[in-house]
Amino acid sequence: MATVHQARSSVVSLLYAYGFGKDGIEELKENTWSERKIRNRQKEFAITLFDGTIQNLDFIDATITEHLTEKNLDEIGRVEKSILRVGVFEIKFQRTEKAIVINEALELVKEFGVEPAKGLINGVLDSI
Repeated sequence: MATVHQARSSVVSLLYAYGFGKDGIEELKENTWSERKIRNRQKEFAITLFDGTIQNLDFIDATITEHLTEKNLDEIGRVEKSILRVGVFEIKFQRTEKAIVINEALELVKEFGVEPAKGLINGVLDSI
């Protein structure tokens, strides 16, 4: 059985893919969750994260932009942007404790190999 972290990781991957277009995203979601053995509560959690992030994307992106100090949203890589989007959704809509969100985001930074963005992601999420 998958963990909550693995569910978050799958959502980051799906948001990354979504950035290239919506075509086939439903099938990709099901394939991703099946391959990663994300089931039951973790799948419900992943669906909530993905769908909620997409449904609130304008608000989430505006929130990220509001808390950027040295870059604008278009200058941030797709993976980093996906991690931030999940984090903002959890903080603003799920009311997940900020410390948990930041810790998970930093784990995702390591997992996806975008360590140079660690400070940026930490700073933005902490300032929200």
